[in-house]
Amino acid sequence: MLVASLYAYAFVGEFMLIYPVYTLLFHDTGLSVAETSSLFVIWAVTGMVLEVPSGAWADTVSRRLLLVLGPLLAGLGFALWVAFPSYWAFALGFVLWGAEGALVSGSYEALAYEELERRGQAHRYAGVMGRATSLGLVADAAAIGLAAPVLAAGGYPAVGVATVVASVACACVALTLPEHRTPAAAGEGRYLTILREGVALARADRGVLNAVLLVAFVTAIWGALEEYIPYLALETGVAKTAVPLVVLVVWLGVTAGGLLGDAAQRLPARAYGLMLGLAAAAMVAGALAGHPAGFVLIALAFGAFQLAGVLADVRLQERITGPARATVTSLGGIGANVVTLGVYATYGAASPHASHGVLFALLTLPYLLIAVLVARRRPYTARP
Repeated sequence: MLVASLYAYAFVGEFMLIYPVYTLLFHDTGLSVAETSSLFVIWAVTGMVLEVPSGAWADTVSRRLLLVLGPLLAGLGFALWVAFPSYWAFALGFVLWGAEGALVSGSYEALAYEELERRGQAHRYAGVMGRATSLGLVADAAAIGLAAPVLAAGGYPAVGVATVVASVACACVALTLPEHRTPAAAGEGRYLTILREGVALARADRGVLNAVLLVAFVTAIWGALEEYIPYLALETGVAKTAVPLVVLVVWLGVTAGGLLGDAAQRLPARAYGLMLGLAAAAMVAGALAGHPAGFVLIALAFGAFQLAGVLADVRLQERITGPARATVTSLGGIGANVVTLGVYATYGAASPHASHGVLFALLTLPYLLIAVLVARRRPYTARP
């Protein structure tokens, strides 16, 4: 029941038809690239502000409750987008979506790990989360495939209705997730106590801190750049109606990366660093190709970055001890939001002066530094 519910939640939570077309909605509403980037900044700041408080809340009360509330908030935001398409409606929608991300981030991973651990199956975490992530990406692909005909048939309102229905369905799936935390365990973690304990663990344990930073940087950079894929596609000459297909190609690569999580969880540090370095090179080459074929390389790069993120999360979960698991996991989330904010701000500020291909290439370069730093540390392996 646990694994099935985790998979269902991951799938339905990503089956949002608005995902592959909302950048087009902004474009058709008349927003510039800089204005769109400012919306992404609002999204990132919201997540950054709420990430750790929501993680401590998840450790204090019910993680399942937060997994129910999150999709409902996001669904409300998406409804505002299509009902009142304007900059401020988009901004409010991103605030609600950012709140959803903060509520789910940390809660989902902590519930999954502790429920598996209670069953004596903590060793399955990498495989389960990798497959859950890939199922979410399959849902993305399905949404991409349906977005174009639904958009053609009913416009943005039809896409919005389908997305809101999916959000409500996701909240319903969350109700089926098992949660066996005892009242004593939940009660002893009064909010401020849990918050302090989680922060203290990250500060005191260098291994936890390194894992938090790795999660933040590895997942955030490509995750932020993904939002600009439609712009890069248009720049290379892809027709607007074919943009969802380009996004689909990229997400197929990401899906493949997630599925490799179980097999690659004992990847040595040098191999992990080499993977990041090669992925960065592929990303730069694909972005600068100036041709739709370059998205094949970008898809391969995104797949490698996705795999690296799964492995980073495994390392973090294995190192966390005590009742503040969601809080510590959320520290990785807030770090990711800080990095994401930097990418959005840089992209928006530089967009009038450089092409999308150049911006993709430049913002990918930090992965090379991360690759070197990781390869020089202790072997990157999962604990047996």
